Amino acid sequence: MSALTLTLKSIPQQRIDCSPLTPDKLAGKSVAEIGAIELQSGKLTLRTDAVFDISGDDASDLVFMNCRDKLDYIGNAMQSGRIIIHGDAGWYLGFHMKKGNIVLHGHAGGFAASGMSGGTLHIHGSVGDYLASAIPGDRKGMKGGLVIVTGNAGDRVGDQMRRGIVLIEGNVGAYCASRMLAGTIGVMGSVGDYVGYGMRRGTLLLFSQPRLHATLQDCGSHTLPFLKLMFKSFSGLPSKFAAIHLNRVQRYAGDLANDGKGEILIFM
Repeated sequence: MSALTLTLKSIPQQRIDCSPLTPDKLAGKSVAEIGAIELQSGKLTLRTDAVFDISGDDASDLVFMNCRDKLDYIGNAMQSGRIIIHGDAGWYLGFHMKKGNIVLHGHAGGFAASGMSGGTLHIHGSVGDYLASAIPGDRKGMKGGLVIVTGNAGDRVGDQMRRGIVLIEGNVGAYCASRMLAGTIGVMGSVGDYVGYGMRRGTLLLFSQPRLHATLQDCGSHTLPFLKLMFKSFSGLPSKFAAIHLNRVQRYAGDLANDGKGEILIFM
């Protein structure tokens, strides 16, 4: 058996909703049946075989080739299997993902991992705004699982994040961990203004000193043994975080304006 491969035929003129194309939804279907699946694109409905060349037969190992940033909702509500994407992905990558593994060799748009509750999302590139954040009208962002970003991320990373781990090797924009409810975010690069704004709980790991607003309380420097255990759990990950062995930090608590019990740990 060979991986089920969907190769984009041409650059889309409008955004395409790829949410029907996940390993669990395609399991047991023939190439003809997969080709007949309808994808929404604005006011149009397109057959899958009109958008992609289809080859292979193992739907548990799904590959998108020649991908472009107008392909939205890849891995939507995914419950099993693996998706590998060559090229850029659109918005809502891994939206409400439950299980499985998504690997993107390119950049992603906004709201990646929004509502994600399990599985692993690895982005070998940068990602737009609202990574692991709640969509408008929802009060919970990422709810579990693991996200690794080797590049940069935009504004509002982890806004209303509820659970899970997000590890970013590059820089992030403003309002990182805003209104965060729980979980862990690690950022190796710089962070923008208003980090931890409205933070309720959770942990933010930083490796450079950010500009902090007045309602984050300086709690002094500490040696925290639990950090060794945390980084030991990262040791097998395909990330630069796997090589870190630090436990001395400057700790800040907050956001006190929101009666927050979150913590920002800056490695010394």
